[in-house]
Amino acid sequence: MRNRTWCTIFVLAALVAVSTLVLTGVADAGKLEDAIAQTPQGTEKGMINPDAPKGFMGIPGGPSPFWFYGILWGIWVGWIFSTVGAFGGIMAGVGHISVFGLGDYAATFRKTSPSLNALLTDSIRTSNQYLVGLSALMSSITYYRMGRLVLPLGAALALGGIAGAYLIPVLTAGKISLKAYVGYFGIIVLIIGCFLFYDTTPAGQEKKKKAKAAANAFQEAVKKGSGDVAAQGVRVKSWGLTKIEFSFFGVEFSFNPIWPLVGGFVIAAISAFIGVGGGFLYVPFLTSVTSLPMYVVAGTSALAVFISMITSIFTFMFVKGTPIDFLFVGAELIGIAIGSVVGPYTSKYIPDIWLKRLFVILALYVGLKYTLRGFFGINI
Repeated sequence: MRNRTWCTIFVLAALVAVSTLVLTGVADAGKLEDAIAQTPQGTEKGMINPDAPKGFMGIPGGPSPFWFYGILWGIWVGWIFSTVGAFGGIMAGVGHISVFGLGDYAATFRKTSPSLNALLTDSIRTSNQYLVGLSALMSSITYYRMGRLVLPLGAALALGGIAGAYLIPVLTAGKISLKAYVGYFGIIVLIIGCFLFYDTTPAGQEKKKKAKAAANAFQEAVKKGSGDVAAQGVRVKSWGLTKIEFSFFGVEFSFNPIWPLVGGFVIAAISAFIGVGGGFLYVPFLTSVTSLPMYVVAGTSALAVFISMITSIFTFMFVKGTPIDFLFVGAELIGIAIGSVVGPYTSKYIPDIWLKRLFVILALYVGLKYTLRGFFGINI
């Protein structure tokens, strides 16, 4: 059974990776060619030297990140997303913007070629979503088989997110500069980090007794290795238009499906705007609004993220004609597949509170870094 599970995961991952390359290959490259043609030629910043070697997206003189580093970064992105159900898109953004220098490169065209600046920004946003989309698919399958995914809750979030994931790319593609994107990226992450920080305090923990009880029961079962842990996982008790009930390790939970539909729309809209998966918003929604333990949150978040990523990627590429560098993204997807398999199996050994604290530390650092960089030009 275990071998069959691993085979299923890798086959699905391979299909998504192949589909990625095929779909990208047919994406409209006309916009990129027009933007390059309108950019001043020369050797200065903000110019294109036609004699220089081709780099990112085939642009002469563009950065040429080494494919193996893309695999390594993909492993990190896949692991962090599949472990906490968030920060896959944000870490992908950090890699594309800072680690591989694509953000700095795009910023050089802010004044000399605004169209190329905006197109590169959209390419970064879409590339982020490819990475987190594959991780979300693999994580959803793994967590469901482990009994750690609330299917009706994830489905409600996903359905609500379809409209938001389609609407925002249509309204903003080609209209957001790299500087503004980085600033908004940072401030939204910073706000969410501060919000979830409260949940790790004694006052915040006091309000989540059910989540704490379920997390403790899960941790004890893992430590003792008693019985089939998956069999004690999520069990849906009843379905209704205003109330759905389920249990996790003997603790009863319930939610009104209307709220995840509304929340899914808002979260997907914000996520599509800044080019990430939305897990960093789904996680606080699921832990604060529905009071779930982190052991259930990661898988449920992953399902919602996967659906919104499919919608957003399709809109960016086929409605707005956004191109991406499929060779480099393909290398990153190899790492994503590796990290996304490891994450769910390691997360069960990390205490629930420390999963939240890991989320908070990353959110505060990334949020502060990109808020200062985008709005004030300060690098930390």
